[in-house]
Amino acid sequence: MKTRITTLALGMALAVSAAWAQDTKPPISASMEGHIFKAAKVPATSERISQLKVPAGFTIAKFAENLNKPRMLAVHTDGTVYVTDRDKGTVTMIRDTNKDGKADQQKVVATKEGMHGITIRDGKAYLMAVNDIYTATLNKDGTLGELKQIATGFPEGGQHPNRTLRFGPDGMLYVSVGSTCNACAETHEENATMVQMKPEGSSRRIFAKGLRNTIGFDWHPQTKELYGFDHGIDWLGDETQKEELNKLVDGGNYGWPYVFEDGKPNLADEPPKGMSWEEYAKQTKFPVATYDAHSAPMDLLFYKGSQFPEEFRGDALVTLHGSWNRKEPVGYKVVRVRFENGQAKSIEDFVTGFLVDNNQAQFGRVVGLAQHTDGSMLISDDENGIIYRVAYTGKK
Repeated sequence: MKTRITTLALGMALAVSAAWAQDTKPPISASMEGHIFKAAKVPATSERISQLKVPAGFTIAKFAENLNKPRMLAVHTDGTVYVTDRDKGTVTMIRDTNKDGKADQQKVVATKEGMHGITIRDGKAYLMAVNDIYTATLNKDGTLGELKQIATGFPEGGQHPNRTLRFGPDGMLYVSVGSTCNACAETHEENATMVQMKPEGSSRRIFAKGLRNTIGFDWHPQTKELYGFDHGIDWLGDETQKEELNKLVDGGNYGWPYVFEDGKPNLADEPPKGMSWEEYAKQTKFPVATYDAHSAPMDLLFYKGSQFPEEFRGDALVTLHGSWNRKEPVGYKVVRVRFENGQAKSIEDFVTGFLVDNNQAQFGRVVGLAQHTDGSMLISDDENGIIYRVAYTGKK
């Protein structure tokens, strides 16, 4: 069966007005062209997987399959892997009992509508659906104990229900709460923020704001600074808005929805309290790096293991789910963010090749990342129900 690929070009005209003075509202006019292109989905055959490209000395292969739509990953100290499926609301336990690099056990161990975020600490799993956070004891057989709610009342997900959570070096639990929309003034203060709380759910507060959808975030292992990759605004053109790698600091405002990148204005949304975009930009934090617009960054994880070459320690890996809001597709890969002296310096390809047929089709949209106990990296693909394992053998 042949798959039809549809490309839709949309022309958009934007006309807005802004108040620069109390009695004067000069017109502001802008125009941009938007595109929709969704690469056709094709099976992840052995032949296609064998053509995936990784750096010299690395290998990539299936770790687990037949997982529906696997999203976020976590690994227990005993090597048991847990993966969420937002579509089914499940948490699945996966084990490689003979340690051959391929899973041989799978079992659904929890179900809760909208389950997405997962992290593990001190023998407990912390799980997040759209509005609630739960915790459960990890049993020796890999199953989960009773889900106990520790936090509730998070706002509705709207366009971005992909809630994620992770513990920081300070022992606090951090929660990414995306925006409900592409670009708008939110009505709930926790939307488009990073929230911080104690492990039992108390002392909850907004740590940073102005973040459209920072699904992936982690702390640099040496500097202990928090970094997150934010999704840019759609419908500003093929090359705008670029995805933003931010250093997230307590009290920081990262601009969404009014300004982006290095203070560029989003003309469709006027800053509050009669401010100009320039005035608002002065109150925000600019990204430390940007990447191709509409790549859709998902997870971000600093490498802390010993299997990969020493130069990878302190570098971050980022999954890019892949674009839909541009003419030529980008993303559909894993990239490496190189750091030097604790500072982001460059972004380069790490796993590529999921786009095939002259970029008209794809056999993988990568999402979650987790470091296995042996130092290999696990990568989930929610299009073909696969978890990949990237390992370093040193053989070129």
